Amino acid sequence: MKVESKLLGHGEWLVKKEVEDQYDQQSLITEELFTVRGNCLEIIKSRILSTSGFILIDTQLFFTKAETDVFEIKGDCVVMSFMYGSDVELSVESMDNPEFTKPNRHNMWYAPNYTGTYIMPAYKQTNYLCAVMSKDFYHTLISMGPLLHRDFSTNIEKGIPSYLSASYLPLTPDIQWVIREIRNCKRSGLFKRIYLETKIRELLLLQIEILMEQKAEPEMLMDSPDFNKLQQAREILDSNFTHAPTLPELSRKISLNEFKLKKGFKACFGDTVKSYIIKLRMERAKELFRSHTIPVSEVAYECGYKDVSHFSAAFKRFYGLSPQKFKMQGNMVLGLFYSLLLI
Repeated sequence: MKVESKLLGHGEWLVKKEVEDQYDQQSLITEELFTVRGNCLEIIKSRILSTSGFILIDTQLFFTKAETDVFEIKGDCVVMSFMYGSDVELSVESMDNPEFTKPNRHNMWYAPNYTGTYIMPAYKQTNYLCAVMSKDFYHTLISMGPLLHRDFSTNIEKGIPSYLSASYLPLTPDIQWVIREIRNCKRSGLFKRIYLETKIRELLLLQIEILMEQKAEPEMLMDSPDFNKLQQAREILDSNFTHAPTLPELSRKISLNEFKLKKGFKACFGDTVKSYIIKLRMERAKELFRSHTIPVSEVAYECGYKDVSHFSAAFKRFYGLSPQKFKMQGNMVLGLFYSLLLI
């Protein structure tokens, strides 16, 4: 199995790695760091962890002009992809192109060979983590695959390219926590390999669990009288997320008990009530930082946070950057723009 990822604008490789397809319990993890040098504003880094049967890629990207990444895998592969970024255009050869426009999304796919073209916008942070697994390694992770996700497993056995989900799904707090554990792993030797395998298996099970929940409940809820109430709840949050009602208050406003509200909201809209409010607040914060030179404390207040430290922690969890670093990048970009005007 061979993985190659190349930035066309820079003519540089982010990833160029080949591993054995056959899984070997005694093989050790190797780690490599690729840093592509651009101008002073650009961030182009890729960390590669690999051993027999799988390659783990963790990449951070920030460009001053739109950039194209051609991502190729030669050989049978199952890939788990976790993307932190928006406005990325995705085109895949010989496969359907699922929706891929919203930030913080994930999916899994199988392909005998894979070529994907990712067009990433300028001045927007794009981070992704993906686990590329051989079929042999994948089957060591989940022996009951056909029972948990029958269609996907059947396509793998038949060699038919397919996605686990028809569209990219929202990243949950559980998934984001496991990704942080992978990134912060300090173990070495066999302990590191075993630890990473455990975390990859955990991500796999979380992805399948989310898909099964989404398949089982929305159809039933769509025909339920509760569905209109859930839509009403979302509209209330959309118009008042800075001073959002508590769960009991929201429950009373729509005349739906808290259990049905919590379970139904996540099934229909892909987020818990709490995570949906956070997402709306973070999108508003980003908008304020980009359109106004206002202090972090004021943005926190405008987004419904009384404590700046709570806002800063939430912002960093959501975007991967602290508000100060996000503002700094924006100011650097603005400074570059003005300097070019004066030339």
